[in-house]
Amino acid sequence: MDFHWFLPTNGDSRDIVGGGHGVPVGAAGGVRPLTIGYLGQIARSAEQLGFVGALTPTGAWCEDAWITTAMLSEVTERLKFLVAFRPGLISPTLAAQMSSSFQRLSGGRLLLNVVTGGESKEQRQFGDFLDKDSRYARTAEFLQVVRALFRGETVDFAGDHVRVEGAKLTKLPGTTPDIYFGGSSPAAGPVAAAHADVYLTWGEPPASVEQKLDWIRQLKPDMRFGIRLHVISRDTSGAAWLEADRLLKNVDESAIAAVQAGLRQSESEGQRRMLELHGGNRDGLVVAPNLWAGVGLVRGGAGTALVGSHTEVADRIQEYAELGISEFVLSGYPHLEEAYWFGEGVLPELARRGVWHHPGGRDVSATTAIPFAGVPTATPAGRA
Repeated sequence: MDFHWFLPTNGDSRDIVGGGHGVPVGAAGGVRPLTIGYLGQIARSAEQLGFVGALTPTGAWCEDAWITTAMLSEVTERLKFLVAFRPGLISPTLAAQMSSSFQRLSGGRLLLNVVTGGESKEQRQFGDFLDKDSRYARTAEFLQVVRALFRGETVDFAGDHVRVEGAKLTKLPGTTPDIYFGGSSPAAGPVAAAHADVYLTWGEPPASVEQKLDWIRQLKPDMRFGIRLHVISRDTSGAAWLEADRLLKNVDESAIAAVQAGLRQSESEGQRRMLELHGGNRDGLVVAPNLWAGVGLVRGGAGTALVGSHTEVADRIQEYAELGISEFVLSGYPHLEEAYWFGEGVLPELARRGVWHHPGGRDVSATTAIPFAGVPTATPAGRA
């Protein structure tokens, strides 16, 4: 298993921070000022705790992922950066050149999260007026060119959406960065199968995730899989659910109404599936054992969290791993403190079970001697 954390480039908070997929900026904004110093704290902590990389989002609602992560590469040593970006807002040749520069100058610490874009309204802000299916077609052409450039080829390509002549990288990236790609629409599958190294899904109940993975496996049997989830992990199950209840209590009804109105306009199939989990209300938010959909009330995109004791969260992670998930992209509020709850609670428990090893070679097995590690705890009624 590989674990990635998240860089909150829209700000951070002790409460849920909204953003993305039609969520009005500021509807549930962060109250911790966004600085390189603070993001550096998160990145260095993630690196120390055993996370392989950190996802940085993209969109009008957050800081630019390329610039932010390039700055953070100077305050970290091993951590990789899963940089989200959108084809069509940049040429494939320039994207390949930027990737090559980042990869070489950072010592091979770039991962690419290709986001086709599910919101036409936001795409038009950046000068992109294609419809959703055309955006997927353009992504396929874009990645075809980028892949060829990474191989050192000189590329002449004339597609329906992408055209280059004599395109070539003067300096190759060394190690080609892995391409991560997600999408639940029918048009997404063939693009993932043809061009992605890792297919990403948001945190749906295991049965739904299994169906999605089976769909992609039919198109590409050797695909690697990742899942995007929030986490609330504590020494006991009761403490974790108390924190989830606190987060929910601090969500204003007007914020829920404003966010849900925006999300219902989303063209994203994945976002529609997230909305179906909670229906826009506070009732029935536990959608599978230890899987809570409360985050999605005020946040677009990934809207579910694993909630429970460190042992329970480790159990759920292993359940997803048994389906074929090998990469876990996680986050929690606030991102600095929650990284420690997970990194000092769940990761040592997974190490004790022999299913995870610290990428920096550190022996974390000694931390499993603390009282809460590896000890089953009772789950509050209605939470499983």
